[in-house]
Amino acid sequence: MSWNPLLQADLPDPTRAGAIETLIIPRARDIGGFEVRRALPAPKRQMVGPFIFFDQAGPAEFLTGQGIDVRPHPHIGLGTVTYLYRGDFHHRDSLGTDQVIRPGAVNWMVAGRGVTHSERTSAEARRGPNSLFGIQTWVALPEDAEDTAPFFEHHGAASLPLIEAEGVSVRLILGSAYGERAPATLFTEAFYGDVTLAPGARFPLPDDHEDRGIYITEGAVEVAGDRFEAGRMMVFRPGDRITVAAGPEGARLMMLGGATLGGPRHIWWNFVASSRERIEAAKAAWAAGDWGQGLFDLPEGDRDEFVPMPG
Repeated sequence: MSWNPLLQADLPDPTRAGAIETLIIPRARDIGGFEVRRALPAPKRQMVGPFIFFDQAGPAEFLTGQGIDVRPHPHIGLGTVTYLYRGDFHHRDSLGTDQVIRPGAVNWMVAGRGVTHSERTSAEARRGPNSLFGIQTWVALPEDAEDTAPFFEHHGAASLPLIEAEGVSVRLILGSAYGERAPATLFTEAFYGDVTLAPGARFPLPDDHEDRGIYITEGAVEVAGDRFEAGRMMVFRPGDRITVAAGPEGARLMMLGGATLGGPRHIWWNFVASSRERIEAAKAAWAAGDWGQGLFDLPEGDRDEFVPMPG
């Protein structure tokens, strides 16, 4: 844990009216019997820095024996980062990874040229009533990393920088901010963090990244005098100094952003790529179902079912 003067907001508030470039209200999406709130991609904004998908899962409560079952499915051209406030996920992938993630830790899976994984509530959690609340995002890879070999990293809560100032606590999940760097291997400059604000606390966003945004998960914040409740994403104008103030009940939010990529990305189902040809090749490989012989395999220990290709 480190106290950091860079987290101290300037007075008076430097944030100007009109600093919010895009306000995003998430849409509900079903991911196989479970609903998520998806903020990215949005009609007016495909990415914030390299972040191309942003899903809020929960908060949800489950009875004994129940939970989430996201069956094996494929990815290319992206990295998935899973971060939980409550509950757990049992992650298995075609690399042989078998990892349960719990609150405060981070799962970082880089699909590169192709990987398959599943995410399920653990058997331990299903022994009684359980809950789930967390965020999963996808980070689009730069063109020179799209064909990289897939890999997986798990970083426990103790390994993530915890940065504090008066009324502000930031757990840095990915990338760099306020002079600190998270341990996950990235291919582009980015920042991503879990921010907790005491009532009335003022929080300055890092100003050394091109794209910057926040997503409010609990409470409410004020930006340039306007109040925003939980379940809102705000993307700010590049170059502006931005300070967020927590409401009287405090707030929790995710900060995200980084360098923009060289161009837009094509998205189809779970595939992200700089070209349509890569998407078509991945579609053909998943449809072939030649597990372990072609581009995709199924996770060890979770090979009895998979998500069929849409259509």
